[in-house]
Amino acid sequence: MRKLCFNPQTESFALARSSPSSPLSLTSSPTPPRLSFSEAEALILKWNPDTSAYAKVTSLFYEDKTEAKHYIDSVNQLQKSMHSLLSQNPSSEKLILAHNLMQMAMKRLKKEFYQILSMNRAHLDPESVSARSSRTSANSSASDYDDDFAAEDDDIRAAGDSISEVEQVSSGAMADLKLIADCMVSSGYAKECVSVYILIRKSIIDEGIYRLGVEKLSSSRANKMDWNVLDLKIKSWLEAIRISVRTLFNGERILCDHVFSYSDSVRESCFAEISRDGASLLFGFPELVAKTKKSSLEKLFRVLDMHAVVSELWPEIESIFSSDYNSGARSQVLVSLQRLTESAQILLAEFESTIQKDSSKSAVNGGGVHPLTIQTMNYLSVLADYINVLSDIFPRDWLPPPKSSSLPESYLYSPESDYSASKPALTARFAWLILVLLCKLDGKAKHCKDVSLSYLFLANNLWYVVARVRSSNLQYVLGDDWILKHEAKAKRFVANYEKVAWGEVVSSLPENPAAAEAREVFESFNRKFEEGYRKQNSFVVADRELRDEIKGSIARSIVPRYREWYNVVLATVGTVRDLTATEYVTFTPEDIENYLVNLFFFGTSSSAVSSSPLRRWS
Repeated sequence: MRKLCFNPQTESFALARSSPSSPLSLTSSPTPPRLSFSEAEALILKWNPDTSAYAKVTSLFYEDKTEAKHYIDSVNQLQKSMHSLLSQNPSSEKLILAHNLMQMAMKRLKKEFYQILSMNRAHLDPESVSARSSRTSANSSASDYDDDFAAEDDDIRAAGDSISEVEQVSSGAMADLKLIADCMVSSGYAKECVSVYILIRKSIIDEGIYRLGVEKLSSSRANKMDWNVLDLKIKSWLEAIRISVRTLFNGERILCDHVFSYSDSVRESCFAEISRDGASLLFGFPELVAKTKKSSLEKLFRVLDMHAVVSELWPEIESIFSSDYNSGARSQVLVSLQRLTESAQILLAEFESTIQKDSSKSAVNGGGVHPLTIQTMNYLSVLADYINVLSDIFPRDWLPPPKSSSLPESYLYSPESDYSASKPALTARFAWLILVLLCKLDGKAKHCKDVSLSYLFLANNLWYVVARVRSSNLQYVLGDDWILKHEAKAKRFVANYEKVAWGEVVSSLPENPAAAEAREVFESFNRKFEEGYRKQNSFVVADRELRDEIKGSIARSIVPRYREWYNVVLATVGTVRDLTATEYVTFTPEDIENYLVNLFFFGTSSSAVSSSPLRRWS
């Protein structure tokens, strides 16, 4: 490469020989032999927009790339000559002339810089810059800018048809911008260069964030918003932040690093200035949401969504906004994470309080699954999907204090049995929340007028809880031991229900059947079976597996005994016809089986319960 060197004695610029393999400009061209001071002056004056109508309407970098490169070299060498003249002859008229020429050149380059930025807004969009950076490094050497300038050209030519025309234009524009910025910054005109850059590029960031659906929102306005409206804004933000960090800010970071690679301080301060408002708006939104006074189950999930995405993007944010100039952006992210953490903790505590404050005192009609159970398990099932986020948000020692709890100790539930200090904090916390629910259900069961209904109510609800745990990520949070233990509790509830609801029916059929006792036994059984069936058929068992298990268990308790008595009487009278003609044998064993198969079929409907004997239903 050849570089211009000023000789104070001859007052001219000379070209120093370097490696012939390094191109001088974006287009290969013969190196001009020798450029005198007056010729350099003429080149700068030629492109002075104040004195040349041609220069006012023509772009140097678009008109002639070779001359643009010569112009930059002339300005760089002019700067060096000014330092030389200042040390050798501070009163030299040449120094004054050089200073005036430098101001003209800086004005020209500032105009070129603005034109390239403004005319290439589409080509220098952050997405294109980010995509380009995956193929070619945007980092360059400050001490050898013209080698980098030529390398950019080599990249473009070598790529050929493999990159799009837009990317070629983008690469060329970035190279031109870097060349001008290196020249202006090294000449002491960084402020003028940066002001133009900020004017153009800051608006691109601000407009990009606005188009992604993120707008400035005051705290008072957020508090007055309907939750559905605020929820839509949160969803927009969740989509916007990934695009903003990975494309918008990342692309601008790459472009800024490339253009102002000559100076670390200029590069960092410039990026901080163009990104400050956009970063503040984007990274401050979670804090705004966290501070809203809205309390709802849906808000907690949105808070966790925001915490998750910010935590995920934090390494990239920390990298993009790594300098001291960008400390405000990093601080805002950390503040937002802290506010989201606090909000999540408060909302989860409110959720527990909501369960405890449920005002309904009785079980649902028919002993079915209570709405509180459904709502709570729906909520916890979704909450379990956020286990990784919750692990970050809540401390390891996040355990509820059982001794200070006002919850009643159920005859089957002991607070100490559902968690211990040896278990992970989140496992213990989820177990505690379910315990709060189960104790609340136990209190409702005590208001049932029928004891069998209270057991069936508890069985239905606990079975539903276990089923929801098995079918969601709660199974991984609570573990197999928890599931097996509570499944066993549900079965004990079923056993207690069967004992209370059908115990008298079973006991009405003594062991060791005797024909002499047949009339009394059958009459007692008929009465108790009809009464029991009529009552129990108005109850509800929503889960098919549990329903089949209960009916099967009842049938195994009753049908074999009934069949023994039936066969004893049948052997006495001789035929089934004679047996069914008796006054006291109302059902065949098959009738009993059929009735039990249809048990709970009518649910809570009372229309199926008749005062007539069951034999009239057949």
